[in-house]
Amino acid sequence: MAYEHSKGPYDDYNDLDDYNERYVDPSTKQRHVHEFLGSTKLAEENDERHNHRFAGVTGQAIPCGRSHVHRLYVNTDFFDHFHVISMTTGPAIDVGNGKHVHLVTGITTMNDGHRHKFIFATLIESPLT
Repeated sequence: MAYEHSKGPYDDYNDLDDYNERYVDPSTKQRHVHEFLGSTKLAEENDERHNHRFAGVTGQAIPCGRSHVHRLYVNTDFFDHFHVISMTTGPAIDVGNGKHVHLVTGITTMNDGHRHKFIFATLIESPLT
């Protein structure tokens, strides 16, 4: 089963192969990544009303204007079905002390006749430094 990519305002490439060709140079040092976790908004009604949890690590930083973004792809937890979240984060949001986070908002893939909305911020990069 193929999952469609939920297009975000910072998507500027079409697929993973294109991303790898444009942004991943194996001879260079890895750019930073962010951990993320969250829960989807509730969907469906009555006894079927539910949400899903998810967690993961973004891809490396992708230059975008005067900032950067990250790609992320994750399956939600399983509640007789699951959903896929495939998005590009928003640009960096400064939180002080040289640290930043990214806002992510969108809609999961369709499964079991419904989708879920979500909104979350990544965790700061390198929290121990």
